[in-house]
Amino acid sequence: MTYTLLGRCGRTGALGVGIATYSLAVGGLCPVVISGVGALTSQAFVNPTLKSLGARLLRVGHPAAQVLQMLRSADPQFDFRQVAVLDQRGDAACHTGPRCRDWAGHVGGPDFVACGNVLKDRGVAEAMAAAFAADPAAELGERLVRALEAGRDAGGQVGGAGHLPERSAALLVHEAAEEHAILDLRVDGHGDAVTELRRLHDEFRPYVAFHALRWRNPGEAPPQERFVASLPARPV
Repeated sequence: MTYTLLGRCGRTGALGVGIATYSLAVGGLCPVVISGVGALTSQAFVNPTLKSLGARLLRVGHPAAQVLQMLRSADPQFDFRQVAVLDQRGDAACHTGPRCRDWAGHVGGPDFVACGNVLKDRGVAEAMAAAFAADPAAELGERLVRALEAGRDAGGQVGGAGHLPERSAALLVHEAAEEHAILDLRVDGHGDAVTELRRLHDEFRPYVAFHALRWRNPGEAPPQERFVASLPARPV
């Protein structure tokens, strides 16, 4: 009961994942991003060992399709898994096991793959894909949040009792030249996690440059309270 988009910025080589679900703690459980290497999510009936194994395989240079085949060989319960892999070239591979709950599947394109399970229908993945592809010039984090918003607005998750709210969401973005994430935002235990993730993204985005300055040129960085005071007032 999760929908996800793995994406790469064709201009900068940045890699990222946007993910939302009815379950909790999705940001720690499902996705991983490795700067300049690739991104992966393991979801549906999650096997967390696939995430760590997939990251190791991407690091040594295996392409997405090959990583997926190796993960299949490593997991005798692969029919229950949904796994998507995006490599540094922007090539994607996705597996949706036949024992994942419907609707489950994926939609891919250059530099991205959108996937999900326990969704309203295929239109959720298609809406995510269209939103991500619509503005390649936008920053990767913004494109990923737009994809999640589009998936939510297309119907999101629907279980046996009807619509399932997004209680957890996460956004991970790594630039190609740095090992650390420039965006690592998570929402848990919220009644509308995608909307809250949008709020967090918009509020945190100006801090990316501020934290980079504190790292590279700490002597030139203003006190944080002065930086905060300089930001435009946000609507309450």
